[in-house]
Amino acid sequence: MVRICLIILVLLTTGIARAAPPAPPARLPLTAFAELPFVTRAEISPDGTRLAGLLAVGGTQRIAVISLFNKEERIIAVAVPDGTQATWLRWVNDDNIIAGLVALLPVETEKFYVSRVIAINRTTGKMTKLLWNLNGQNVADVLWVPTDGRSEILMAGQATVYSNLEGFWPAVFQVDVTTGRNKQVVKGQNSVMDWSADATGTVRAGYGYVDSTRTSRLLYRGSGKNIFRTVDRADLKQRETLTAPFLFLPGGDHGLVMHDDDKGQTGIYEVDLATQQEVKQVYAPKASGEVASVILSSDETALLGVRTTAAAGGVEWLDPKLAEIQAQFDKAVPGASATIESLSRDRTRMLVRVNAPDMPGSIYFYDIADGTLRRIALINEKIGTKHLSPVKLVRYKARDGLEIEAVLTLPAGRDPKKLPFIVMPHGGPWAQDTLSYDYWAQFLANRGYVVLQPNFRGSSGYGTEFLRKGEGQMGLAMQDDITDGVKWVVAQGIADPKRVCIVGASYGGYASMWGVIKEPDLYRCAISISGVSSLRREVNDFGSYLRGGLYRDQWQRMTPDFVAVSPINAIDRIRVPLMLIHGRKDVTVDHSQSSKMYAAMQKAGKPVEFVSIPLADHYFTRQEDRVALLTSMESFLGRHNPPD
Repeated sequence: MVRICLIILVLLTTGIARAAPPAPPARLPLTAFAELPFVTRAEISPDGTRLAGLLAVGGTQRIAVISLFNKEERIIAVAVPDGTQATWLRWVNDDNIIAGLVALLPVETEKFYVSRVIAINRTTGKMTKLLWNLNGQNVADVLWVPTDGRSEILMAGQATVYSNLEGFWPAVFQVDVTTGRNKQVVKGQNSVMDWSADATGTVRAGYGYVDSTRTSRLLYRGSGKNIFRTVDRADLKQRETLTAPFLFLPGGDHGLVMHDDDKGQTGIYEVDLATQQEVKQVYAPKASGEVASVILSSDETALLGVRTTAAAGGVEWLDPKLAEIQAQFDKAVPGASATIESLSRDRTRMLVRVNAPDMPGSIYFYDIADGTLRRIALINEKIGTKHLSPVKLVRYKARDGLEIEAVLTLPAGRDPKKLPFIVMPHGGPWAQDTLSYDYWAQFLANRGYVVLQPNFRGSSGYGTEFLRKGEGQMGLAMQDDITDGVKWVVAQGIADPKRVCIVGASYGGYASMWGVIKEPDLYRCAISISGVSSLRREVNDFGSYLRGGLYRDQWQRMTPDFVAVSPINAIDRIRVPLMLIHGRKDVTVDHSQSSKMYAAMQKAGKPVEFVSIPLADHYFTRQEDRVALLTSMESFLGRHNPPD
C-alpha cells in the first residue's frame, strides 16, 4: 500500500486544508492578483531531482531549471526569444530540456504562425537551435525522445513554406539536442504533413491531407516493416475522421486512438492499425465530460491516465498505483484539489499542485519512498494559501431550453443580493471555463462584483453535439446564451439588473463588443481584451497555409456572414462606454483588431478608451502588463459600474 503518512500534517500546517468557511478577505492590493505564478508548465526531470518550467523571474517568464535538493546548484533561466511564445517544455534526459516556440511572422501578404524548437543544457545554460536551418512554417514537431539518457531525438520539419518547392512536405530528422547536428531518416512524402513514431524511435505512421479536397489519409507501416501503405481515408467535408494512434502498443500492430462514441463524446479505443478493426474500448467518457488529453508513461508504451473535460477538472488514473496515490491526496486536501503535474521516469517522484478555485495554491514535491510531501513554492507569494471568493458551478436554461453550465464567483463575505455584476465569456470560442483559479474573476470578486463565466453553446468539453450547436450561431444563439446567463443571475436576486457590464478576452472580447451591440439596454459598459472586432477566416488561425481551406470551412460553419456579425460594422448601435485593451506583442489576435475598432469608434463619436500595452502578449505573461491590465479594468469599471 502506498504510504503517505505526512501529507495531512504538512497541508494543515501550511493552511491548505480548511474545515470552515474563511473570514471575508480584506481588499487585497491589485499587485497581488497581477503577480506572475511561480511556475507554469512544470516538468520534473527523469531522475526526479530537478524542475523545469516557465518560472517568474523579475516580473517576466523564463525557461528555467532549478534543483529540488541542492540550493547551491546554479539556477538556469533563459529568456524566451523576443516575439515568440513558449508553448511546451520537455526533458530529453537529466541534463537537457527542449521547448517549443511560436511566433507570428509576415510571409508575403499574410501572417503565418511559425514554430521552432530550442534545447537548453541545464549545466551550462547553453541554448541550441534545432533545425533552424529549415525555412518552413512548422519545424517543431517532436516525434520521439529517448529514455536511456541519449541526446538524439526525432523531429519533423518543413524546409520551405512554398508548396511548389522541394522540402515543403516535412521530412523526419534525427537531431542531437546538445549540438544541433542532424540527419534525415525519413524523406518527406507528397501531402503527408505529420508523422508519428513508436517507443523504439521508429517512424510508424504518416498523416496526409489535401487542402483543396479536404481529404486525409493514414499511412502505416507494421512492426518490423519497411513500406508505408494507406490504411484509412477520411473526407473532412463529410465530418469523417482518421483513427490516428497516439500510442503504439509494444510488440505488434495494435495502438490506442481517440474518437467519439455514439453520443458524440470522446473515448479511448484499442485498434488493430493494420486492419483498422476496433479491438476494445479502453476508456469510456463520463456523462459530465470527455477525454481532453492523455498521460503516457515516459517510454510511451503505456496509458497511465486521462484528463477529462468535466468542469470540476482532475485526472482519472488508470495506473493502479497512481490511482491509489491520488486517492490519498484527495483525502488529505479537503476544500482543495491535488493534481499530479509531472512524474519522474520510474514514477516514484512527482510534482503535485495543490490549489482550489478560490486559491492559487502551492507546488509540492512528493517522493513515494518515504511518503512525504514537501512544498517547493507558493504559486502566488502575495496571496499564499488564503481562500478568497467562493466559486461554484451553476446551470441555467437558455431561451430554447438548452442547458448551459457556468462558473459563478461570489464576493466573499457579501450578502449575494442585488450586487454589481460582470459576465465574462471565455475565449476560443472552442474552449471551456472550469472550476479552477482565475485571477481575473477573483480580482473582480475581491472588488465586490459577482462574476459569471458561461460555457455557451459551441464551447468544448461537452461533446460533439453541444459543440456543433454553435455552428451558424456566432453572434446569434451563442450570444443569447450569454444574455440568458445574465438574466438568470438577475432572476436569482444575486445581481442588480441596473449594474451589469460584460468583460472578455479574445473571442470573449468579441462577445463583449457584440453584447453591447445586440443588447444595448442590458449593459452599462464593456471591456474587450485582445478582442476580435472584424471577423474573417484568418482570425485565430492566421495564414496556416497547410490547412487554410479547412480552417476557412470551420469558421464559415460558425456564421454564414462574417460582415453581419462583426462589431466594427455595427458601431452605430453601441450606446455605452467601451474599453479596448490589447498588447502589441499579441501573436494570436492581431493588435490592429483593437486599433481599428478604436479609430472607427472615435470617428463615430462613440464613448471609447484604448489601452495599448507595448510589450504585452495574448496571455499577459509579464507582470508589468498584468498590472496595466487590471489597473485599466478597475478604473474603467469604477467609473461606469462602481462597486458598493
